[in-house]
Amino acid sequence: MIIGYARTSSAEQMAGLESQLKEFEAAHCEKIYREQVSSVAVRVQLESALEFVREGDVLVVTKLDRLARSVGDLMATVKTLEEKGVGLHILNLGMDTQTPTGKLMLSVLGGVAQFEREMMLERQKEGVAKAKTAGKYKGRKPVPDDLREKVVSLAAEG
Repeated sequence: MIIGYARTSSAEQMAGLESQLKEFEAAHCEKIYREQVSSVAVRVQLESALEFVREGDVLVVTKLDRLARSVGDLMATVKTLEEKGVGLHILNLGMDTQTPTGKLMLSVLGGVAQFEREMMLERQKEGVAKAKTAGKYKGRKPVPDDLREKVVSLAAEG
């Protein structure tokens, strides 16, 4: 069975989700798991997809970053798939982990993806520091008092 996994980071990225779904249709995915959460959040649908897949199945993602944000995360997911006898196809790379070349390329690209993410975060920190020095960065806007009181009240109620 061919199973797709689509993820976007936020509800505002509906076009990205729809684009992924079209790619899964072209890849003949028979079942699709989708969610709109940050990659660092609990990904319930990914966990469900990993539970669902069986030996001989193929998990399909449109891009590597839809599946994992770090090499460790990627390798853990790939290990889970391998232990279950499930292949992984990454559409934008034309990569298939059921081949030795695909496995090698996945490891290399996972490392590059993590490097790229860390460089982006480093540039972001530098930009924030520069903006603070210039007096242009004020931080996040404060929560209005009435909203803060409501949140505290709701939290107290469980």
